[in-house]
Amino acid sequence: MEKKKKRLVTRTIILAILAIAIGYTVYGTATKEKVELVAVGSEAPNFTLVDLNGEKHKLSDYRGQGVFLNFWGTWCKPCEKEMPAMNSQYQVFKDLGVQTLAVNIAQTDLEVQNFVDKYDLTFPVVIDKTKSVMTAYNVDNLPATVLIDPDGKVVKITTGEMTEATIASYMELIKPK
Repeated sequence: MEKKKKRLVTRTIILAILAIAIGYTVYGTATKEKVELVAVGSEAPNFTLVDLNGEKHKLSDYRGQGVFLNFWGTWCKPCEKEMPAMNSQYQVFKDLGVQTLAVNIAQTDLEVQNFVDKYDLTFPVVIDKTKSVMTAYNVDNLPATVLIDPDGKVVKITTGEMTEATIASYMELIKPK
């Protein structure tokens, strides 16, 4: 009889813990605030990331220039396809006040360096090792690009692969007047 009581108490405790866990999960999901992607017209969240040469890049340091902020990964085929076009347009627009900043999502320095070398990329490539910038911009799908005007305001947000003509038109959009 004593064994049955112990088993009943143990099972009751386990069921109570499960019920609490399920209740907490349902409550958390129901009350969780929906985080919106950075909105067009809003101030671009500031951040500081380090490039492959150890140099720090702080978004606010680019104030006065347009910023073509691209989130990408080496494993992302659309990212890979658009990188040469981004590099080509960077060469055209860098002296016109438009900076390109490519934010890799938490890959190793070696993986990113091999990719940069393979495509001979000349714009700054930084790595978001903690995914904090990705989270701040609420980026889910890659590639994702945020166009920031010289005043630090978000002008356009786009996801998916871009053609060279599209990249050129976006850089023209954020070029200082």
